[in-house]
Amino acid sequence: MADAGDWCLIESDPGVFTELIKKFNVGGIQVEEVWSLDSQTMEELKHVFQAWQPVHGLIFLFKWQGINGSSGSHPDADLSIDDTVYFAKQVINNACATQAILSILLNCPSIDLGPDLQQFKEFTKEFDPYYKGLAITNSELLRSVHNSFSRSDPFIIDSSESSSTEKEDIFHFISYVPVHGALYELDGLSNGPVNLGPCTDDDWLEKVRPVIQERMARYASAEIRFNLLALIKNREDVYRTRLETDISLEEREELLHKIELENIKFKRYERENSLRKHNFIPLIYNIIRVLAQRGELDARIEHAKKEVAKRRKERAEKKKNAEASGSKN
Repeated sequence: MADAGDWCLIESDPGVFTELIKKFNVGGIQVEEVWSLDSQTMEELKHVFQAWQPVHGLIFLFKWQGINGSSGSHPDADLSIDDTVYFAKQVINNACATQAILSILLNCPSIDLGPDLQQFKEFTKEFDPYYKGLAITNSELLRSVHNSFSRSDPFIIDSSESSSTEKEDIFHFISYVPVHGALYELDGLSNGPVNLGPCTDDDWLEKVRPVIQERMARYASAEIRFNLLALIKNREDVYRTRLETDISLEEREELLHKIELENIKFKRYERENSLRKHNFIPLIYNIIRVLAQRGELDARIEHAKKEVAKRRKERAEKKKNAEASGSKN
């Protein structure tokens, strides 16, 4: 796989992913964070005010620990090639977030892809997985939308100068999506889609739970940083559709309140995304300048050095304990 090229790292956040999908000109989709894998949480994702709401797919973020990370060893796994599944290899670093989103969007016929993604899908549908991945990498639309979430940073950091003793953690996104009556794990770093067994639109979330739980358990001794996101139908659209039916006044008022909360949430997303892209260097420079003028800068620097040393020691101890625990097992 090639290096990062001109694809930036983006944050695993429902607000980021929702706006990214919107910028692809895909309509009626939002992303929600899933805080638990219990049955109640999964049911709440599927049902809103007695109305069934499709969950189009899940995106799972985890710390990458090598190439042997797929669920190909799952008891129901089928690694045979299925041409009905849109699968693209990841051919460049940092593109996995957008690729995980596309793995769901391009495999859900009920989603309105909009003209740009629909044209891209039609153009690449006969490509093999490698060339599909290459097409994603070379798409001006996909790359520019992805990079619109890059952090403003005037400094260029040479990765070759980074410490060899303290490697940076690498995180990876994969997708789970039902396609034509089967549950698939789509990981651009795997050789192909992993068929995890038959499912229906109603039960696939129950069937994916043990797969994700098993993957989390593999890293439980050394890693607790996981993130799970769901691609669902826009909730305001669901609420407004419900408002058009014969419902009680009490439920109508509750729906209007829910719509207001959704609007507040999306305004918060907009503000947070704006802050993510903002260049704070001038602000930081002026804070440092004022601290220096007050004679407080040296003390702050010494305090920061002590904090960094403390955190490095804690990380080293945690890693040592995790390795000791792993060797015992």
